[in-house]
Amino acid sequence: QVQLVESGGGSVQSGGSLRLSCAASGYAYGTYCMGWFRQAPGKEREGVAAIDSDSNSDGRTRYSDTVKGRFTISRDNAKNTLYLQMNTLKPEDTAMYYCAADPFRCLSLHRSNYRYWGQGTQVTVSS
Repeated sequence: QVQLVESGGGSVQSGGSLRLSCAASGYAYGTYCMGWFRQAPGKEREGVAAIDSDSNSDGRTRYSDTVKGRFTISRDNAKNTLYLQMNTLKPEDTAMYYCAADPFRCLSLHRSNYRYWGQGTQVTVSS
């Protein structure tokens, strides 16, 4: 049973930083492709960052244009944990953030390509 549990969300002022974590269990974590998504009220869930599986590469990453240069995705396979370091946060980054996992489809920012999802953690950025 694959389980993903996000943490680290909260409220921060514009320009601040947060680091989200996603603790994974129930599968061979290092072999799965991982991603971060977000969904603001009334909007579609969008992909913000993805990272390749440890078995495929040396950790290739991909970012949406809206977060490139501000967010960094990383993974610690020894701890079965995915991270999203978010810097220079803006009010438009306010959303529920979800981590996602899939055994096959790596480096995708499309929600349909991920099989497993966490419950989300809320990020609120005030101006």
